[in-house]
Amino acid sequence: MTELELNKLISDCLSSNRQAQFRLYEVFAPKLLPLCKRYAKNEWDAEDILQEGFIKAFRYLHDFRNNGSFEGWMRRIMVTSALNFYKRKKIIYNETELNHSPDFEIPEMVVTTGIFQEELLKMVNELPNGYKNVFCLNTIEGYSHKEIGEMLNITVNTSKSQLTRARVSLQRKYNKLSDYNSNKPNILQSA
Repeated sequence: MTELELNKLISDCLSSNRQAQFRLYEVFAPKLLPLCKRYAKNEWDAEDILQEGFIKAFRYLHDFRNNGSFEGWMRRIMVTSALNFYKRKKIIYNETELNHSPDFEIPEMVVTTGIFQEELLKMVNELPNGYKNVFCLNTIEGYSHKEIGEMLNITVNTSKSQLTRARVSLQRKYNKLSDYNSNKPNILQSA
């Protein structure tokens, strides 16, 4: 979709054109559902988060100022929706709570010798919620520790600490999974 087509679609959505809103959903839902799955406890929650995110997007579409990508704007809404979804359900994220989440989608690839993306995603999903959320927000989504702190209502130091602990935990799991030796690259070290 070209930028001109997207701007026209957004304009039509702002005019409450239901067909345009459905088209916007068709274009962006497949890109945003995997993001929602990263933060959801199950497939149904991911779909609920996606729907809530689109409702918010349509409600606040007039606030989009073309100062960045529209997809980036939508992604931020989805992350916020996911975090708020569980706050409303009174599910408390803490360092020791374990979470089993469905696999989320990343293009199929070998991450490093002996480990596939499916295995890596399983290891991430087995992290305690606090670690998992900070790891996903920082490493996958690219948010800074300051932004993560604001989103999760934690300090910058807590965000950094949880990211470090997530990496250590993932490294241990990786070592066990791959019969780690000193010649293999450490995929979890920060660049």
